[in-house]
Amino acid sequence: MGPPSSSGFYVSRAVALLLAGLVAALLLALAILAAFYGRCARVPPSVLPGLGDSEAECSPPRRQKPTPTPTPGSADELAVTTTPRDERPPGPWDHLRLPPWLLPLHYDLELWPLLRPDKLPARSLLFYGRVNITVRCTMATVRLLLHSVFQDCEGAEVRGPLSPGTGNTTVGRIPVDKVWFALDTEYMVLELGEPLQPGSSYELQLSFSGVVFEDLKEGLFFSVYTDDGERRVLIASQLEPTFARFVFPCFDEPALKATFNITIIHHPSYVALSNMPKLGQSEKEDVNGSKWTVTTFSTTPHMPTYLVAFVICDYDHVNRTERGKEIRIWARKDAIASGNADFALNITGPTFSFLEDLFNISYSLPKTDIIALPSFDNHAMENWGLMVFDESVLLLEPKDQLTEKKTLIANIVSHEIAHQWFGNLVTMNWWNNVWLKEGFASYFEYEVINYFNPKFPRNEVFFSNILHHVLREDHALVTRALAMKVENFKTSEIEELFDIFVYSKGASMAQMLSSFLNKHLFVSALKSYLKTFSYSNAEQDDLWRHFQMAIDDQSTVILPATIKNIMDSWTHQSGFPVITLNVSTGIMKQEPFYLEKVKNQTLLTNNGTWIVPILWIKNGTTQSLVWLDQSSKVFPEMRVSDSDHDWVILNLNMTGYYRVNYDKLGWKKLNQLLEKDPKAIPIIHRLQLIDDAFFLSKNNYIEIETALELTKYLAEEDEIIVWHTVLVNLVTKDLVSDVKNSDLYPLLKKYLLKRLNSIWNIYVTIIRENVLVLQDDYLALISLEKLFGTVCWLGLEDCLQLSKELFAKWVDHPENEILYPIKEVVLCYGIALGSDKEWDILLNIYTNTTKEEEKFQLVYAMSCSKDPWILNRYMEYAISASPFTSNETNIIEVVAASDIGWYVAKDFLVNNWKAVSKRYGTQSLINLIYTIGRAITTDIQIEELQQFFNNMLEEDQRIKVHTRLQTIKNENLKNKKRRDRMAEWLRRNT
Repeated sequence: MGPPSSSGFYVSRAVALLLAGLVAALLLALAILAAFYGRCARVPPSVLPGLGDSEAECSPPRRQKPTPTPTPGSADELAVTTTPRDERPPGPWDHLRLPPWLLPLHYDLELWPLLRPDKLPARSLLFYGRVNITVRCTMATVRLLLHSVFQDCEGAEVRGPLSPGTGNTTVGRIPVDKVWFALDTEYMVLELGEPLQPGSSYELQLSFSGVVFEDLKEGLFFSVYTDDGERRVLIASQLEPTFARFVFPCFDEPALKATFNITIIHHPSYVALSNMPKLGQSEKEDVNGSKWTVTTFSTTPHMPTYLVAFVICDYDHVNRTERGKEIRIWARKDAIASGNADFALNITGPTFSFLEDLFNISYSLPKTDIIALPSFDNHAMENWGLMVFDESVLLLEPKDQLTEKKTLIANIVSHEIAHQWFGNLVTMNWWNNVWLKEGFASYFEYEVINYFNPKFPRNEVFFSNILHHVLREDHALVTRALAMKVENFKTSEIEELFDIFVYSKGASMAQMLSSFLNKHLFVSALKSYLKTFSYSNAEQDDLWRHFQMAIDDQSTVILPATIKNIMDSWTHQSGFPVITLNVSTGIMKQEPFYLEKVKNQTLLTNNGTWIVPILWIKNGTTQSLVWLDQSSKVFPEMRVSDSDHDWVILNLNMTGYYRVNYDKLGWKKLNQLLEKDPKAIPIIHRLQLIDDAFFLSKNNYIEIETALELTKYLAEEDEIIVWHTVLVNLVTKDLVSDVKNSDLYPLLKKYLLKRLNSIWNIYVTIIRENVLVLQDDYLALISLEKLFGTVCWLGLEDCLQLSKELFAKWVDHPENEILYPIKEVVLCYGIALGSDKEWDILLNIYTNTTKEEEKFQLVYAMSCSKDPWILNRYMEYAISASPFTSNETNIIEVVAASDIGWYVAKDFLVNNWKAVSKRYGTQSLINLIYTIGRAITTDIQIEELQQFFNNMLEEDQRIKVHTRLQTIKNENLKNKKRRDRMAEWLRRNT
């Protein structure tokens, strides 16, 4: 699956703001699904295509369903029921894992969604299906359990035992007495009249029906979109991790691999796609005489249910052949015609070839389809042979050449292609080891891009996209490790495993492995692992065993312990170590990282030590690898003298998953070197020093002054990515929201502008004279927004004037597109420096645009006005819902986040809180309280704020709000102390 936004991919503000709305939409969809579940007719597939429009939408009033002739063992003779936990005896249906009684071997699956191009579904539509599952019995049983959710059972038969050697023809039938569902554990249970016999094979024949909902993104879903000016609809699937059971009864666990023959029945005007190439087509007529197309597909390799995929669409495609295998990129017809799929097509084939050569294992399927959906919450999904993407991370418009989007698309395409080996070919046994696929796929994104772009700054990009984010989330008190021993997860808990840790920490583990072994040994071990477990499943220990085999076969790399002991110390415990080196004594120690470290913190957890690989440089020269395999150890070679040329930096190229601290002399030496010759320290280590120092100071490992000392040299810093790291750490959100009310702002303004002058002149000249040179400068494209926004926030006249110029040119001539990375800043200051005229222009643009990302930019920009009456009018428009028809962005909260808007929004709520609650929901009021209360520092302020909101909240909400406000107060008090110390340091150094 594609990485989550927190993984380090640079995701737009639009996507970030959508998240809250998506949660609400999901809850609503599930509620609707539950309501419809009992109302959808149970119609046997033999008569299903004769249904009219009301049936197709699963909406009353309902037409009388036809009554078929019952067949022995069909659902018409069965009591098909749903049995709550408290009304059934204890049994295997109470467990979260399937019993090991049956092993699926093969599925014959037919799906028939009732989608017609002449009538777009309003809310939902029905689908029908049949599945014949060939299974082998391993233990005598009179009960069959398989996964099924939100499906009606139309018929159930068990044939067998099958006769091997005679084409698996059946020699009998096992009576099915009853079919019932355990909804809480998501099982369909078949009660049999006689037991299945161990060693024999059987065929389960099931017919069923279900509901397709719009944009649910679980199981089958449909999306309505516009193409060539017309509204159209498509159906797609998302079955990872546990949503195959939403579509068809199955054994929905990753280790239960099988082959699949898939048939899709669809309207003739649509194209049907699945994992394998089309095998054939035929025509079918329903009872109303309507013609349907039956598309069959070739047999898949052995694969888990979560990789099965279906799409029914009216799309066009571009294609190419790579090593004899066809690659097709499918998208809206107007996107294909505009060439928006060409970039993805051109990088897909070479990426496959690179990974085939790297692993010496050919891609297993005869074709690859990649489809760009109008909306796909997961960004991308690696289904074998039919990968699914959100079009925003696959299609490249001509105007996107000056964004980071080209690299983003390359990253995600490479990630999903890497899954064809890590996940598809070799699948983890269970979801507790999901990092084995997501972590390695995330790591190989960067290997692919670096291979095709040797000058690509891999280390800096890996830091910016991966390490910077995950090291801020991980700490010793995180409740789970990367690889967990527990296996009994609820379905909701399995979904939660797809987080920043499996992607970014997993990728960091792979990077660390590669760095302390060497690339050749690393890849050699992976080749052996992939070859051994092809079309099968593996656990973490299987991976370590193959690494150990590769290590044992050579004598160059010597490790202090087995690879299992080394790596288990990282994957079986949460958090990471802080490595502290005393350069006077050579003593190095490790300790778990804690948020806001306090004395004796190690007593709070049983975290052990890590076996830490220490790659390091001394005086600019790379040194031999050493290992810190205990809490403290002496390394005499790391001592430094009083010489100005004697210095040490640990964690070469930031390939180790840890933070680095030094004693006072160690930091002093690095400060002196930065001021004297900053280029002597590689870019990646200038990034590292800044990021580690500020983060460690924020969490009480070093003083804030130690971090600030590192910034003195910045007038000589001409690398924008280093400046980006400085500004992200120094000009933080809490600082921006409150700093102008303190004496810190003028001091910081004077200090930073003096040092920013050089880097600003470099990039403002590029923006004004030759912006195209930024086209392939990824580090600049991801850094410009923070640089530009900070300089304008600090009030540099040149920045403000440039914003006004760019804004005016864009308004007068929209073809003068604002450089994407700075567009949000330019729009904001265009409004802040303008009047109601400029504000009304943006409102008009908002009303006429259909692009969601642009809408979010405009919503934010309109909150930048400095005129209270404009902001008040803005909020009045918001609660009247027109033209702001979407609830996904709470405009009151956006306004409240600004300096002037804080006062305006507070007063607005006094008079309009009922309308605000009705418009955005009660939870929005709680979020607004936190936004408005962001600057509180006393209990009296908390009481005043709570008194202000008391009549708007329920009692339990008041308690929750009070607790959160106390937390905000404590954070603000801590930040105030930090800002006071920063101000004092700035007075001495400005």
